[in-house]
Amino acid sequence: MAAKPRQCWSFPVWRYVWSREKRGDDMKTIRSRDNAFAKQLIALAHSSRERRKARLTVLDGIHLVRAYMEALGAPHAIAIAESALGREEVAGLLAHPAATTVNVLADALMVEASSLDSPAFVMAMATTPDPLPIDASASVLVLEDLQDPGNVGSLLRSAAAAGIRDVLLSKTTAFAWSPKVLRAAQGAHFLLNIVEGEDVLSFVRTYRGQSLALAPLGDGSASLYAQDLSGATAILIGNEGAGLSTDVMRAATLRVTIPMPGRIESLNAAAAGAICLFELVRQRAAFADRAPPVTPT
Repeated sequence: MAAKPRQCWSFPVWRYVWSREKRGDDMKTIRSRDNAFAKQLIALAHSSRERRKARLTVLDGIHLVRAYMEALGAPHAIAIAESALGREEVAGLLAHPAATTVNVLADALMVEASSLDSPAFVMAMATTPDPLPIDASASVLVLEDLQDPGNVGSLLRSAAAAGIRDVLLSKTTAFAWSPKVLRAAQGAHFLLNIVEGEDVLSFVRTYRGQSLALAPLGDGSASLYAQDLSGATAILIGNEGAGLSTDVMRAATLRVTIPMPGRIESLNAAAAGAICLFELVRQRAAFADRAPPVTPT
């Protein structure tokens, strides 16, 4: 007798489906836009007001969903496109212990919910984490009135890469948990303590470390590279066009510029912030190399 053809699903998918059947879960695909879960996912994906009200955000794409699960555990709910159930990367995701509440959606509903050019085949709803208080002596990235979600996301990514844990955003900065900012940050959100809606001037005045304000070229400020950033430092990045507010600029401990020998007037906010963050990293690495070895006792 001819052997049966092998199941096209990889083992993790088979195990996932078997476990759901054993529990008696309904694997029926959601195809109606009137379904409560589908309606909520689409509303959250396209409305900042809905995200703020529900304190939920949308993770658009398997990379973000996986990053969230690795860092923070189970999301509120996962959505899988019907046509993607046999994909190997989906199998691995569903085998993860944090893959708890899973909904299978018709592809047309996933296309409507996803904001990607090539619609995601995995999405998730996730609770917006409650921020922790920022230690007044910790190094921190401070964003005042940044409007572009791509710049905000890029700066969050740079902060996480530089080992900065705390990021403070003004009330007028783009919402950190919007899908566009999440995509630009590529999972950095889940490694950071993000505090939104804050009064930047008040924070700078009470901060125990030094605060470093980026100033325009030609205003007489010192070079970034001439500063000692080995201690607790708040890096202040302002609006893409106007920069930092006058009051915040005056309250900062240091006003610095980034030397630019080329014939360009300015850098964009994300690039300037990344340079400051990694100058801090460079100086701390150099300081660590100079530190005398600890003698065992």
